[in-house]
Amino acid sequence: MKKNKANILLVEDDHNLGFMLKDFLSMEGYMINLQRDGKAGMNAFRSQTFDLCILDIMMPVQDGFSLAQEIRKADSHVPIVFLTAKTMEQDRIRGFKLGADDYITKPFSTEELKLRLEVILKRSAHIDGIVEKEEYKVGNYTFDFANQILKHSSGDKKLTNKEALVFRLLCRNINQLVRREVALTSIWGADDYFMGRSMDVYIAKLRSYLKNDPTVSILNVHGTGFKLESKKS
Repeated sequence: MKKNKANILLVEDDHNLGFMLKDFLSMEGYMINLQRDGKAGMNAFRSQTFDLCILDIMMPVQDGFSLAQEIRKADSHVPIVFLTAKTMEQDRIRGFKLGADDYITKPFSTEELKLRLEVILKRSAHIDGIVEKEEYKVGNYTFDFANQILKHSSGDKKLTNKEALVFRLLCRNINQLVRREVALTSIWGADDYFMGRSMDVYIAKLRSYLKNDPTVSILNVHGTGFKLESKKS
């Protein structure tokens, strides 16, 4: 048995797949709380602290999308991974808009799942308790990356994991071009169409958070990437 890496909530109504994933991830050192429907999953989420949630979408009682919405209301920080047999683009985009960190279509290999979870947890600073203490001054905003808070005199905004990672990348390259493929590879771990659509969703959200300072903006640069522009920086 490997050293515990993280505490994971797994909500999957397929009994065979649920048991298989629980056994596999337990052997990899994760602590797994397995639930069979969205309502039971939310009850479990309220009862303890999780480092990551793996949610099936098509479930009885409560589906994965509505469960993710409830989890996001309670915790904007915890990473969410969707498992689904659906392949429709609108379902994947909906998942990302709800704040998902990844979206894995069945069937998938357990090795692929393991690698994706490791990437998400490392970038979310959950493994080994590592938290980077970073602050960035952008116009009238202060971005506290460690606590994932965008501070402004009009009020503070708590960011999700992905929002914080994207904004940190932009802050590190303020007034410089960040190419799409660089952002996708460094944050999502892959440069593909669906990940690109997901990133566009997060960029749009970040733009809305910066609306209280007209000297700060996130620009699209000729379809090649993005630039966080601050006239005060």
